[in-house]
Amino acid sequence: MNKPLQQFTDELEKRMWETIAPLEAECWLTDEPVSFGNRKSGDHKRLAIGERWGEKIFDCAWFRFQGTVPVDALDRSLAARIDVNGEMLIVDSEGNPVRGLTSGSSFFPRELGKPLKATYHLPKNETVDFWADAGFNNLFGDLNSDGSLAMAEIVVCHEELRDLFHDVSFLFDWMNSLPENDSRRARISRALEQAAQGVAEFSAEEAVAARQLLAPLLEPANPPGLTVTAIGHAHLDLAWLWPIRESYRKGARTFSTALYLMERYPDYVFGASQPQQFAWMKALYPELYKRIKIAVKAGRIELQGAAWVECDMNVTGGESIVRQLIHGQRFWKEEFDEEVDNLWLPDVFGYNGQLPQILAKSGIRYFMTQKLSWNQINRFPHHSFIWEGIDGSSVLAHMLPEETYNGPAAPRAMLKIQNEYAERAISDQTLMLFGIGDGGGGPGAEHLENIKRLGSMAHVASRSAADFFEVWKKDAGKFPHVKGELYLERHQGTFTTQAKTKLNNRKCEIALRELEWVSVLAETLCGTAYPADALDRIWKEVLLYQFHDILPGSSIPRVYRESNARCAGLLNELEELVQTRCTALAEGRAACFNSLPFARKEWVRQDGRWLQLEAPACGWGPLPETHPSLGIPHALEACGDRIENECLRVCFNRDGTIGSLFDKTSRREVAAGKTNRFAVYEDTGDAWDFPLDYRAKPPRRPVLESSTAFVDGPCAAMEQHYALGSSTIRQRIVLKTGSRLLEFETEVDWHEEQTMLRAEFPVAVAARESISEIQFGTIARPTHNDTGWDRAKEEIPAQQWVDLSDSGYGISLINDCKHGHRIKGSLVEINLLRCVPHPNGAWVAPDESRQEPSGEYTDTGKQSFRYALYPHAGNAAEAGTLRLARAFNIPLRINPGKTGGKPVEPQSFIQVDPPGIDLVGIKKSEDGTGWIARLCNMANSAVSAEFTATLPYRSASETNLMEQEETALEHDSSGTLLLEFAPFEIKTLKMLQAP
Repeated sequence: MNKPLQQFTDELEKRMWETIAPLEAECWLTDEPVSFGNRKSGDHKRLAIGERWGEKIFDCAWFRFQGTVPVDALDRSLAARIDVNGEMLIVDSEGNPVRGLTSGSSFFPRELGKPLKATYHLPKNETVDFWADAGFNNLFGDLNSDGSLAMAEIVVCHEELRDLFHDVSFLFDWMNSLPENDSRRARISRALEQAAQGVAEFSAEEAVAARQLLAPLLEPANPPGLTVTAIGHAHLDLAWLWPIRESYRKGARTFSTALYLMERYPDYVFGASQPQQFAWMKALYPELYKRIKIAVKAGRIELQGAAWVECDMNVTGGESIVRQLIHGQRFWKEEFDEEVDNLWLPDVFGYNGQLPQILAKSGIRYFMTQKLSWNQINRFPHHSFIWEGIDGSSVLAHMLPEETYNGPAAPRAMLKIQNEYAERAISDQTLMLFGIGDGGGGPGAEHLENIKRLGSMAHVASRSAADFFEVWKKDAGKFPHVKGELYLERHQGTFTTQAKTKLNNRKCEIALRELEWVSVLAETLCGTAYPADALDRIWKEVLLYQFHDILPGSSIPRVYRESNARCAGLLNELEELVQTRCTALAEGRAACFNSLPFARKEWVRQDGRWLQLEAPACGWGPLPETHPSLGIPHALEACGDRIENECLRVCFNRDGTIGSLFDKTSRREVAAGKTNRFAVYEDTGDAWDFPLDYRAKPPRRPVLESSTAFVDGPCAAMEQHYALGSSTIRQRIVLKTGSRLLEFETEVDWHEEQTMLRAEFPVAVAARESISEIQFGTIARPTHNDTGWDRAKEEIPAQQWVDLSDSGYGISLINDCKHGHRIKGSLVEINLLRCVPHPNGAWVAPDESRQEPSGEYTDTGKQSFRYALYPHAGNAAEAGTLRLARAFNIPLRINPGKTGGKPVEPQSFIQVDPPGIDLVGIKKSEDGTGWIARLCNMANSAVSAEFTATLPYRSASETNLMEQEETALEHDSSGTLLLEFAPFEIKTLKMLQAP
């Protein structure tokens, strides 16, 4: 580092602004945001420099700044310079957003740029008087410098010194990024030293002369090699270290800053993703939104990404991912008359193996990320590649070579791209995103000044990402292929953290599925209106909560208090809507509803009595009027240390674990050690990650305090109570008559900080691979650590089940809301909860000036969940694990209704065969002309299937996932469609309504 040149650069940065008058500052403080019209409703304060203006994190205030410009400065370049050690939005006289400001003390990795945005250019008026809406927080939900007013002044900008500063800082960064013995470094150093020697008074004339001396180094170059598409960006998490409501405000600051800078930089192209952001701007900042729409039409703002939000891709269900795309594309089309053909996920924690097919069948050709650069064990080897899904579908994928979406647009960034772009030998095109994210307003003047000068290093194109993809794809035939999931070797804790949120997500996904199918029936059969508006609104809110820092569990406590409360309200609303339609279909009579595509006969406890319910596929049946006389079913036993039914015998050890799980049908012992054994590991990690060596220290074991075996109707059960420290586990282990499913109904009251609770199942099955259900399919993963890639998969995500099977036998572990698993050797584990500190602003860069940790821990308090062990002959597909998992998660629905009189007649409206074809859902078509059935072949083999619908329809076609018709289908007189499925294929059927 050349200290004299660094000092020269720093001095230029100071000298380009000349303070000519102070700004008087006053504010009106409130707990929550208030409108411009109510801006004086809070507690009033007058502020001097250095005074704290807020009281607690995320306080809000309306600021008024007033001052007078000296008469002799009116013809000069004037600006206000403001830093409140918070985030701020300057508005016009009507309260409409004009300019976002960000504190210079906000933590942001300085190698990626300086976060300070303090300048607001002023008109040439003698009087200065304007308002700004402020948040008492920095970029990362924290405070800096005690949240005090740091700067409020009127300045003159010395444009010649400003231009020289940007020349010098650019070249100085370029020099420092080159090797010591590089000749370019020596030339730049000499030129900078000569320029510095000529600037003594920091006058305009000296600055002009110095710039002339440096100009040859900044002339446009025409080197062979890469063309770098540079687009401004402002990655904005919709919740993270701040509540959702602050994201509305961060969005307004960001968009207004982009528009503000576009007026000053005519070549600046800014990109923004997530229709949810734009929808908030439309609802809350209509005048700003009008300006956004004008900029989009002019090509200055690019719409990026087809999904409603940048959602998690491990826990989110498959149908939810489809709805992310449907709602996202619909918004782009309705609001901007555009469709986006890329999926924009720079910060999501891994990507499931069915995503390429979902994208291909949604008309999306390109996928962009950079997160795989965060791998901890293996370096992901590609930046441009063809990503193939588990079914063979493919999408073109680009991973940013700079490996950040917050690029500084500085020489160091360009050199990193040029040196590290893995496919530079086969592709001469790459993408660079630059700007300060997370509310930092995206690019600042320094980024855009750098972009003007980067042409001296490489071919730089200021254009949209869509334009980049169109040019870049020309070399796709040379790209390497990557098949299967893109597993991120980091953030495995997010499969488990925030158990209640994950439970609510599963419940909401299922409740939406239930409402849609019963609404199609109710509208078709009895004229009850389809609740399209309610479904649209509820789906969008559920999709928001699938954002990649909400559903994974990596946000602050307030986010979960608010989102979990909202989910409870949504579930109540969904229940009411479903119940209304079930009552209409059953004509007020007692009935049992089944939304799954196979007949079911199950025991259900209702109002203190056991009912054996039967319901045909996708239909309903009568509710038994009397309680059957059960007695104790044959072979159902519960005594001492054993429970047993016709299929399984379960014997318990004195510590409560299962010592023997004997399959009476196959005459085979399943347990290979203490099974369903709780393990409590020390977890010193954070919301994202647990330590990779967490198993080095033996786990603690909850102590069994009591156990009781009993028979309850059709159930043989063992109820156990465990304790550990101040925490308790209550578990009822149940075998129902005739069932091969061993169910674990669990209630936990947890208070052990920095712990992870797991359940272990050592089984007498040996296999080199396990099978996990993922979205719309399954994936095989290694159970060994033969390679670094195998070892990295310490924790694996799954949807409703995992399975370990050998050549003729196996076990499935089914869950109702858990996703994190570990399967190594013959040990199957499920991760039940993680009690780790909530993230907060101090997580980013703790020091003595930052707020203390919240003291709150994830997954504390009461939790309820269920899982089940399913021993079976054959593999999971042969044993029907899929249907058992669906029935475990989607119980038969009882419509209480009136009894007596004529009972409802059993009716079935849709049947699907064979069992490996999953009926994902039934819904009304997006265009309202018919109804949709989504099917998926869950097997890794081609399958012939029958889809039979007695629900009236006129004609059928197969569409893509966006419901654009493609192929007409023929059906026989019974309404049966014969379908051919490729391995893991998703099919969408559209049934036009009968006249």
